[in-house]
Amino acid sequence: MATAAARWNHVWVGTETGILKGVNLQRKQAANFTAGGQPRREESVSALCWGAGGETQILVGCADRTVKHFSTEDGIFQGLRHCPGGEGTFRGLAQADGTIITCVDSGILRVWHDNDKDISSDPLLEVRVGPGVCRMRQDPAHPHVVATGGKENALKMWDLQGSEEPVFRAKNVRNDWLDLRVPIWDQDIQFLPGSQKLVTCTGYHQVRVYDPASPQRRPVLETTYGEYPLTAMTLTPGGNSVIVGNTHGQLAEIDLRQGRLLGCLKGLAGSVRGLQCHPSKPLLASCGLDRVLRIHRIQNPRGLEHKVYLKSQLNCLLLSDRDNWEDEPQEPQEPNKVPLEDTETDELWASLEAAAKRKLSDLEQTQGALQTRRRKKKRPGSTSP
Repeated sequence: MATAAARWNHVWVGTETGILKGVNLQRKQAANFTAGGQPRREESVSALCWGAGGETQILVGCADRTVKHFSTEDGIFQGLRHCPGGEGTFRGLAQADGTIITCVDSGILRVWHDNDKDISSDPLLEVRVGPGVCRMRQDPAHPHVVATGGKENALKMWDLQGSEEPVFRAKNVRNDWLDLRVPIWDQDIQFLPGSQKLVTCTGYHQVRVYDPASPQRRPVLETTYGEYPLTAMTLTPGGNSVIVGNTHGQLAEIDLRQGRLLGCLKGLAGSVRGLQCHPSKPLLASCGLDRVLRIHRIQNPRGLEHKVYLKSQLNCLLLSDRDNWEDEPQEPQEPNKVPLEDTETDELWASLEAAAKRKLSDLEQTQGALQTRRRKKKRPGSTSP
C-alpha cells in the first residue's frame, strides 16, 4: 500500500517484531511501517497513542525506550524521542499540552518535552508510582490526570499539575472467607465518562468500580468473569459497560450498573493484548498473540465483521474515531497488489497442491518399483495363475 494511502487506514497495530501495521478494512489490506527499514525485536512496540495533531500523528512506544513520531498523512516516521529511566517496557503512553507522558514496569512515571529536536534527556517531571506497574491510563476529559495500577500495586490516581502524592489511593478489599488477604493485580484501567469513577480488571478475573468521590476507598462494585486472568479492557460507546478479554481469548461485555454479564464474543484463539471500541459505532477491535486483528459487532446481532491475519504477535492497537468508513474516497490500488487475505489464501492452497503432487509422485514411484520386482521374480516360460 502506498504511503499516501496511510491516512485511510482504520486500525493501527503494534507488533512484537517492532513493526507498525496499518490496516484498511474496506480493502482487506495491511501495510508495514518501520523506522529503520528492517524490523527488530529490540524495538518491539509496547504502547500506542495519538499525537498532538489528533489522528494525523501516532506516538509509538518501543522496547528500547524510544517514542517515535509517525505521520499518518505522509506514511513515514518523522523523528523520535529517547525516554530513559527505570526498568522494563512502557506500560502507558500519552500526550498532553505539548508533552509526552511515559510509565515503565518499575514504576517510574515521567513527563517529557514532545520535541524530537530537544536532545536533553532530563524529564520535566518524575513521579514514582510503585513497582510492578501493568497499566498507566490517561483521563480523556482531563489530560493531566492519569491512573496507575499493577501487581501488588493498588490503583492510584495522579494529578500531574498538582503534588507528587496521589489524589486517590485505592484500598484493598477485605479478607476472603478464610480470612486470607486478597492479592492485588490490576491489569487494565479505564475512566468512566461523565463522572470521577474508574473501572479496573485484574489478573484474578475481577472487574471493579472505584469512586474517588465516595468516602470509601474500596470498590463500590465488584464482579467476576471466567476463571482466567483478564488482560485488557475497553469501554463501550455508551459508557455503561465494559468489554474484557482474558488469557484464553475469551471476550465478554459486563454491565457496570448491576455487575451482570451481558454477552460474549467468540473467535479469538490466544491471549488478548489490545481492545478498543469505536466511540460512535457498535464495533470492537481486538488483537493478541494469535496474530489476527478482529473487528466484532457488539450490538445484536453480535458477530465477527472483519478478520485480518497479520503474521506477527500483536501487542497493542489504535482504532480510528472517524465515522466515514464506507464513504471515504477510494484510491486506485497499486498494480499487482493483492489483498492480504487473498494472498494468505493463495499461499495456503499452493502449499496444499504442492503436497498433493509430492504424495502422488511418491505413490507412482512405489507402484513402479513393485511391478519391476514382480517381473523379475517370474521364471522364464512360467504362466501366471
